[in-house]
Amino acid sequence: MNKFIIIISLTLFMGCQNTKNMNKKQPKKQPDIKIKKTDEEWEKILTPQQFYILRKKGTDLPGTGKYTYHFDDGVYRCAACGAQLFKSDNKYESHCGWPSFDDAIEGAIIFQPDYSHNMIRTEIICANCGGHLGHIFDDGPQETTGKRYCVNSTSIEFEPKKEK
Repeated sequence: MNKFIIIISLTLFMGCQNTKNMNKKQPKKQPDIKIKKTDEEWEKILTPQQFYILRKKGTDLPGTGKYTYHFDDGVYRCAACGAQLFKSDNKYESHCGWPSFDDAIEGAIIFQPDYSHNMIRTEIICANCGGHLGHIFDDGPQETTGKRYCVNSTSIEFEPKKEK
């Protein structure tokens, strides 16, 4: 009976050890960012709110961003570097409190695992400057991509479509 208890205890102990190792965060692979600046350089060109969102991975309060309920024709660009990120054709009302898109311009976004705040999410960053844009989720419109790019208004700027 004692051997049985010892074997069970060791099995449980070893199982817990393996679980601990499986849950360790994997080091992030550094993306190949084209524009590289120090925090000091970014602070000189961004507003304090843009710096907080884009460089320190902050989040706009839900429902407060200027682009949450904005649906004009045009392109949304990175507020830090001006790179084109999203077309207005891909914007939709998700009722989540942030601007939402079902797709991004090809090559404009880098996807990174994000384990902050005791969650497992996928962060979206600008492929050009590495600015934090928000996160992507799999609860978008099923009739299109099924994706929801949940974006901070502060991280983007809108360029209206030019009239011909």
